[in-house]
Amino acid sequence: MTSKTVLDPSKALEHLKTYDHSDGLNVTELMNNRIHGGLTYNDFLMLPGKIDFSADQVVTESRITRNVVLKTPFLSSPMDTVTEAEMAISMALLGGIGVIHHNQPAAAQAAMVRAVKRHENGFITEPTVLSPNHHVEDVLDIKERHGFSGIPITDTGSLGGKLVGIVTNRDVQFRSPSTLLSEVMTTDLVTAPEGVTLTEANTILRDSKKGKLPIVDSQGRLTSLLARSDLLKNQEYPLASKSPNTKQLYAAAAVGTRPADRDRLRLLAEAGLDIVVLDSSQGNSIFQIDMIHWIKETFPKLEVIAGNVVTREQAASLIAAGADGLRVGMGSGSICITQEVMAVGRPQATAVYNVAEFSNQFGVPVIADGGIGNVGHVVKALALGAGAVMMGGLLAGTTEAPGEYFYHEGKRVKAYRGMGSIEAMEQGKPVPPSALKGKIPSSSKAKSTTHENAATSRYFSESSAIKVAQGVAGDVQDKGSVKAFLPYLHTGVQHSLQDMGIKSIDVLRSGVKSGAVRFELRTASAQVEGGVHGLNSYTKRLFA
Repeated sequence: MTSKTVLDPSKALEHLKTYDHSDGLNVTELMNNRIHGGLTYNDFLMLPGKIDFSADQVVTESRITRNVVLKTPFLSSPMDTVTEAEMAISMALLGGIGVIHHNQPAAAQAAMVRAVKRHENGFITEPTVLSPNHHVEDVLDIKERHGFSGIPITDTGSLGGKLVGIVTNRDVQFRSPSTLLSEVMTTDLVTAPEGVTLTEANTILRDSKKGKLPIVDSQGRLTSLLARSDLLKNQEYPLASKSPNTKQLYAAAAVGTRPADRDRLRLLAEAGLDIVVLDSSQGNSIFQIDMIHWIKETFPKLEVIAGNVVTREQAASLIAAGADGLRVGMGSGSICITQEVMAVGRPQATAVYNVAEFSNQFGVPVIADGGIGNVGHVVKALALGAGAVMMGGLLAGTTEAPGEYFYHEGKRVKAYRGMGSIEAMEQGKPVPPSALKGKIPSSSKAKSTTHENAATSRYFSESSAIKVAQGVAGDVQDKGSVKAFLPYLHTGVQHSLQDMGIKSIDVLRSGVKSGAVRFELRTASAQVEGGVHGLNSYTKRLFA
């Protein structure tokens, strides 16, 4: 047998340097749509790197607008079967943000924003205050509506009055509702002086073993409040998304671009809104550009996320108008059929890459909205330049999503529908007389349930006599609580970046730009190979 000369194994790393390029493709080669066409997340993979650190060291902090940074790159979609107050609170506690939908009356949406802002605070600058002349029933009513009963008592019954006591749940237990608070309030108080730092106040609160710490000025007048429950939340949710100034959870909500949405936004801003998402299937419109200009003039501190867009040309219009962030995606959601019905849109991976490459040059982050079905899709979107991903179907069916569970074909499910579905377009319309069976609703009820429809305005179809569906309705299986599901996604992202030898999203982005992070296209056969295959039906049943 002829002997073959082999290289010295110890020289393998040196020999590797003799190749004129690294394995795989750089991102420019991968995303050349003149050669490969438009790509989805399933059409490519990232190649592995070298692991020399543990997965829990991976930092997933990322920017979603010019001025807002999240610890985890997750947002929930402003869909009426995905995000209301409960989802928004849970998302923020876990390091993401939930965008509250606007297919509801403006007052109801504002109440949800207010609930998010009140859930966790630093200094509570607008606490609920009562006077000694209020009654126990007033405290019970506040507890029923807002979920807390630790209420400071001032001589005037308002902030700025002289602090005279505090009422807690124990003070009102077993008391007649008509009892005056002056008879039950606690007057032996621990307070902190105005000007105390949050760290110092937290120390006082911890050592006092009290539930609330009133902050008073030199004259003993109440100026703010601190809650022990927020200290506990800080320990339990270290990744929570909070305003650096107020230490309150970030609140985000969607609005449209119609005249009524300006009044809606005023209510949301009064409730403490931090981020407004302009909700449209096609963001490059004069309506949205005018809305951005108006918001920037009227509410200059509000962060504005505009969209949706899928091209550089669309993005340029909104960036020039003043957008702080962009949503990318058109027809890529699991319940969206815009691409098929309207023949307009773009494969999501190609859309994210092209828009992010352009907008990031102006310091405007992008959010990949749609097409996220698993952890791998999240990481691919981040690698292509997205600051975060927005999820609808992946979070629908969780405990925190709106709606009740029901059983369908033996499975526990919740309803899930696209905002372009006929069902969503019918939401909020007055009930037709034929459906009332002789019962006429009161005018007050009609006002509370009738509102401008978010689905029709999102697709510019409110004036159309015939509605053309751009989404579908169905149901999704129970996924349990988002408080377990989001940490699973977060850990998955950390492990994925670890496999690439990447320690943070910032390093991922710079590695893609420099060509250090490499990609590979996947043929149809490769996609089959990468999924579950080759199992017989009996084995599938065993592992289902």
